[in-house]
Amino acid sequence: MGKISPVAAKYIVHADIDIDGVVDRPDVIGAIFGQTEGLLGTELELRELQRSGRIGRIEVNTDTRSGKTKGEIIIPSSLDKAETAIVAAAMEIIQRIGPCNAKIKVTNIEDVRISKRTFVVDRAKELLKLLIDTTMPDSQELADEVAYSVRVMEIQEYGKDRLPAGPAIDESDDIIVVEGRADVLNFLKNGIKNSIAMNGTSVPQTIIDLSRKKELTICVDGDRGGELIIKELTGVADVDFVCRAPVGKEIEELTKKEIHQTLRAKVAAEQAKLELNGKSGRSYDRKESGPQKYSRNQRNDTRNDNRNDRGRNNQRQDSRQQKAPPRKVKISNEEKEKFKGMLEDLIGTRGAYILDKDMNILGKVPLTELETTVKSLGSGVYAIVFDGSVDKSLVDTAEKSRVQFLVGMDSKFKGNARTNILTSEDF
Repeated sequence: MGKISPVAAKYIVHADIDIDGVVDRPDVIGAIFGQTEGLLGTELELRELQRSGRIGRIEVNTDTRSGKTKGEIIIPSSLDKAETAIVAAAMEIIQRIGPCNAKIKVTNIEDVRISKRTFVVDRAKELLKLLIDTTMPDSQELADEVAYSVRVMEIQEYGKDRLPAGPAIDESDDIIVVEGRADVLNFLKNGIKNSIAMNGTSVPQTIIDLSRKKELTICVDGDRGGELIIKELTGVADVDFVCRAPVGKEIEELTKKEIHQTLRAKVAAEQAKLELNGKSGRSYDRKESGPQKYSRNQRNDTRNDNRNDRGRNNQRQDSRQQKAPPRKVKISNEEKEKFKGMLEDLIGTRGAYILDKDMNILGKVPLTELETTVKSLGSGVYAIVFDGSVDKSLVDTAEKSRVQFLVGMDSKFKGNARTNILTSEDF
């Protein structure tokens, strides 16, 4: 007898069987063939269909409990859907199996091709996802990879010190000095071609020569090493601007957005030096107690304290200072005009200009760091012009540092001061 494998079947008929008695599997199969014989004609005779392979092996699974038998009949079919439905309906005419009453109910005709198609679609989705994730980069990824390779190829050795640099050093009016080769590569990766590396903490002569001809910006890591490089480079080269990576980060690990944010936040070299000096002064005040770490004014105060008695003499000296009349210094018309112009420039900035005796700007600092910066600079400050109000704390700091002029928007200070106080109303 010919048989058909379930793999070759197009449809599978599922039917439930309920028998009032105990029968065996051969009894059920015999009843199916015997009671359907001659019912559907020669073309749909079950024996002939099975012999030709158009109906597969009929599977019968039974379970007997409490004198009754229940089970399932499975019939694979390679007939078309109409002929399969006719054969399935013929199963339900069987009413007795052996001596027992029986009932057969077709529950489902399964289209095997739909099940296979569902499996194919699901598996194809998995394979496509795997292909996209692991083996097939999109066009943007390919473009980025090619661009990165080209930019890395653009790195060159510049000058007699053979420093790693981008290809646009000679043609650019401004250059960016970074710490190492990895920083230059990160700049090239993000489209910045005018960077050059120091390759160490010592300043190469090539960098010094470039600083005399081009606008030079230092861009260093946000760590202690970056501060040291700023101090050393500003001491020997003509530096115009300084910028630093966020605290705890290195230039080589910054993203494109972070690089542009860092470059936009650059400050003048003079201001950077003032900020570093102010920072150093604060750390000494907080951590060091030895006189060798004090600023010049602090050392003078210490010597004065040692020369005077801590009791009566200091009280008399404080009394004399409080009663001393303000020390007025004549202001020239030229100075007055400069103060007026600087004060107008600072409106809305919350910043301050620190001036020397020649009216040169030593630096511009935020108002929040003004007093700390003045303390760290000692007696080298001639005047302070700032966008804010003159108060007692600032006056005391200015007097200790022998500042001649405090120029602010207005004044909250009431009393006599040795430092000359000017406001916008005086202009």
